[in-house]
Order: sequence, then C-alpha cells, then structure tokens
Amino acid sequence: MVCIKTTRQNKSELRPLPLWKWLPFTIPILVVVSIFLPPNICAKVIFKSVTIPAQIDFVHSDGQSGQRLFNEFVGSGAAFFDYDNDGDLDLYLINGAPQPPFGSEITPKPNRMYQNLGNSTFTDVTQITNLGHTGYGVGCAVGDYDNDGDTDLYLTNFGPDVLYQNQGDGTFLNVTVSANTNNASWGTSCAFADFENDGFLDLYIANYADYEVARDRQCRNRDIHVYCGPHAYPAAIDRFFHNNGNGTFSDLTDSYGFLQPPPCHGLGLTLADYDNDGDSDIYVANDQDPNFLFQNRGDGSFEEIALLAGVSYNDMGKEEAGMGTAFGDYDNDGQVDLTVSNFQTETNTVYHNRGNNFFMDLTITTGIAEKTYNYLGWGIKFFDYDNDGWKDIFVVNGHVMDNITELEPNVFYSQQNLLFRNLGDGKFDRVQGQDGLALKKVSRSAAFGDYDNDGDVDIVVTNWNQSPDLLQNEIGNQNNWVRFRTVGRDSNRSGIGAKIKVVTPDLTQYQEVRSGGSYLAANDLRVHFGLGQAEIIQQVEIRWPSGRVDHRQQLLINQEYLLVEGDSQ
Repeated sequence: MVCIKTTRQNKSELRPLPLWKWLPFTIPILVVVSIFLPPNICAKVIFKSVTIPAQIDFVHSDGQSGQRLFNEFVGSGAAFFDYDNDGDLDLYLINGAPQPPFGSEITPKPNRMYQNLGNSTFTDVTQITNLGHTGYGVGCAVGDYDNDGDTDLYLTNFGPDVLYQNQGDGTFLNVTVSANTNNASWGTSCAFADFENDGFLDLYIANYADYEVARDRQCRNRDIHVYCGPHAYPAAIDRFFHNNGNGTFSDLTDSYGFLQPPPCHGLGLTLADYDNDGDSDIYVANDQDPNFLFQNRGDGSFEEIALLAGVSYNDMGKEEAGMGTAFGDYDNDGQVDLTVSNFQTETNTVYHNRGNNFFMDLTITTGIAEKTYNYLGWGIKFFDYDNDGWKDIFVVNGHVMDNITELEPNVFYSQQNLLFRNLGDGKFDRVQGQDGLALKKVSRSAAFGDYDNDGDVDIVVTNWNQSPDLLQNEIGNQNNWVRFRTVGRDSNRSGIGAKIKVVTPDLTQYQEVRSGGSYLAANDLRVHFGLGQAEIIQQVEIRWPSGRVDHRQQLLINQEYLLVEGDSQ
C-alpha cells in the first residue's frame, strides 16, 4: 500500500485526498518501486537454505588446475539414501580431484558421507563408512543390487568407476573388480533398474567423451580462452551391465542393442516404463547430440526410437545441449511425461506423453520456454513441492564458462535456480521465493528427498567449486501427504520399477519407484505423494516388476507406509 499525506481541513479533522487527486502521485511511486526493489522483496520463504545449521561443511573442487580442462565444467553429483536403515535419509556428496601434472601440490579432498542424526543435522562418517573415494568423482546411483536388505552405491568417475557394496554394519566395501562393473570411460549419470524383471538390479551408465588430460586442447572464442564444447572430443559409448544374480555383472552393451545408434555425449539419464508395457525403458539426454530413448522390447533387447517417438530433438527439429532429464506424470493421466534441461537460449524442454509411443513438445504451451530461455539448466525433476497433488518442476542453473561476461556482458556465470508450480491445467508458473530460491551460484546437480521426515520434499543442490545448498521445504506439509517405502520379494528388494497408484476423492496419481534422474544424482527411493486437502486415501494399487498387483484400502493420510510385495489388506 502507498500512503499519501492528507491535508488539514480544520483543527480537529483529517480527511484523505479524493482518489482522483492522489492517483497521479501513486503511479510514479509504484513504477519506481517495481524497478529498484528486488523481485523477491515480497516473496515468502518456500525453501530455506540450512546447509550450515545442518552441519554440512563440504566444498566442491574441480582440481583447481587453472587451465580450463575439458572435464572440469560438468561438476559432480549427490545422493540421498538411507545407508544405515534407520528411517532417515543420509547424504553423499561427490568431489573432483587434482589432475596431474596440474595441481600436484594440492591434497585431494575425498567424497563425503554424512549420516542423518534425525534432528535435522548431519555428522561426517566418511572414514567410518569407507566412502572417501579420492578419484575424480562425477555421478552416482543407489539400489540394493545384491538383495540383502541394504542400499548399495555406484559411483561414476573421470577414470575407473566404483561399486560399493553395503556391508550392513555401517561400512561399505569396494567390490568393483569382483563384481565386474569397471567402466573405464568418463561416466556421468547412472541408474539401477531390473530391466528383465528377474529380481536383480542391472546398471546403465551414460558416458560422455573420449578425453584424457594429456590430450587437452585449448579452445578460444574471439581470442578468449574458454572451456571447449562437447564436439572438441569424440563421444564415448554408454555401458550396460547385466546383473547375473550372484554378485557379479556382465557387460552386455552390444548384445542388448545399445551400440545400435552411434555414441553421443551422454549427461542426463532417467528411467521409467513410459509405454506401460511392464518393463523399464531408458532416456539419455545428450550434449549437442540427438537424445536417446531405448525402448525395452521385453526379450533381452532394446531399440533406440527417440526420433520416431518425438524426443530426439526439439520442436524445431534441432538437437539441443541436453544436461539433466526426468520422467514424471505431470498431468496425472497415467502416462509418464519427460523434461530435459538445456543450454542457455535453448530453453528447457517438456515432452508430453500422448501414448502409442509418441511424445509432443509442449515447451511453449506449458509456459516453460520463455522462463528458461536465459538460463543454462542442469539438475531437474518433476516433484510436488507444495503437496497439492500436481507435480511441479525444479531446475538448477549455472554457466559452463567462468569468464562468460568477457564474451557476453549480460550473461552471468552464477545463476538463480527455478521452481515452476503446476497449475493443474497443463501450464506451469514460475514461483519466486526468498532465501533458498533467491541464491545465485554455479549449480550442477540436484537430489530430492524428505531428509527431515516432516512430510514434504527437500532438495540438495551441488555447486561447482562452491559449497552445496541443502534446501529445506518450509511450506509443503501445509497440505496432506503420504509416502511409501517398497520391499520386493519376487521383484528386486528395492522395489525399483514398482508402479504405485493413489486414489483420493478428487484425484488419481501415478508414480514409479526410480533410481536415477535429474543429473548425476540419486534421489530418495521412497515415493512421496502430495494429497492436497484430501482426508482419506481410498485405494492404493502397487504393480510390482514381477507382475504381481497388490492393493491397500482406506489408508490414513500424513504417514509413511511400508509396502512389502505380496502383503495386501
């Protein structure tokens, strides 16, 4: 409200100016206020940055070569997972490392494992857990690959990857060699899924480029030294490891059809049964290359159909610089849709699943195009931040060039992350917020999960050569919710690939238990549904990867439920 001084009519009475007299003064004031005040001045705190009070003291390092080496700009990821089975999410943060001959005097800083103490704080258990890997870390995936009841961890690196087997006693064992999962290429995003529905989790790894520091070349733009683009080096072949069920894996990349398309520069990875035929499919976001959609044929083979399905290029028929990607049913029609984060001036992309193996690019009509055009996106996910029953979108941003202002004065290295609220009518609207949503950093990965178990989804954002941001959701649990943890019997123990349908009086929603998604990240394996103002859950249907279907009836709201395959009401 803008206040105007009143004129004195007599000694005992003050009267306001008539509306037609004070309006000419008010309009200029409002214009000045709108120009000079920050846009979030009246916005509320939706996500609060609690990194310091949560006692997370990690700082990412890309090795500090000072040479703009090609592998530095991708950043590194994070994982939310309950490694100790105590019911709350722990946090794993991945770090880079010095790369000889550069930075030889710098002591490597390991990846860090933080145990959740259950009181919104964490403690560093890196040494105790044996998870302090000091290689050049990039991404990760979590899942119970050996079906022993605890969650294991796979780590991609610039260099040999690592499979950590959870020993169930608070420690992990490096079993990469004995398990035969050594991906020697430059791995980025990765994910576990039971692609054959045989009860054991397989592993897909997106690889980026055939690059070595010894072969690094200097790229220049207008005689300014910049980070090279993806096509400065040949693409690397992605890898598929089949779980043999005895603690070992076999590299079946060729026989399963993944060499059918030529290799591309893979960054983002997301898995889902997009065609509702009962098995998990694979989508890979490639950097300045056509994207991949590998359709699971259900017979031990995959077919790459991205072009026919409409998700290889944007609606102009152009490949984009895909970074992060996620499946999610944003319109609650039972068909999982798709989103991809891209380079600045390309916009993020929203593909709507129309069924019959076809998606439509609805980036413009959803309202996403204009609002993401000036940002360079990375980690991304569909999730319901306000628990209203409709999946929203969060994407983190940051440029790849630390000296971008020398080339483009109006483009910034540090950028603001974006939250889009699903309006329930096929459109999204940007949400402004103070504190966590107002931060400007060089962000890369984002992992999602309710770390404080208060009924809404929180986010951890990793930042290039900076500290991460743990963003605590401040408003989501003002609406009702329900959360499910899955345990398979005939299916894989983690329940990855299980489809859950939740029916309330006004809405039906669908989600899958997924490993992977976003960018270089591992999200909470528990499945979270916002329920709005619904006061009862009428029905829950669980379709397990084994083909079994379980049902629950009349569940209470605002609780977490354990769903064990074969147990029904």
